[in-house]
Amino acid sequence: MDTQALLIVLVAAGVTVLLRFLPFFVFGGGKETPELISYLGRVLPFAIMGMLVVFCLKNVSVVAAPYGAPEAIACLVTVAIHLWRKNTLLSIVTGTVCYMMLVQMVF
Repeated sequence: MDTQALLIVLVAAGVTVLLRFLPFFVFGGGKETPELISYLGRVLPFAIMGMLVVFCLKNVSVVAAPYGAPEAIACLVTVAIHLWRKNTLLSIVTGTVCYMMLVQMVF
């Protein structure tokens, strides 16, 4: 095996392990988790999901056919499924399948 490739894999694995165990080193031993970290743990998942939605819809053209219709329908389906079942994974998968079917078969 190439030495450079081996070193890259070892460094990547080491950084991954370090990042996984870092919270236990910093907050382990019965220490109280700082309020800022608890706050970020509560709000970041929603902020990241919002950023992903914006990223996915940033190139949608509403002035040319199909005028953003597949994206709008898929978003509405995703929201409806989430409000009905309260299951994030099911909502995302259903919305993705809906969008792909619309793009491949309808629009």
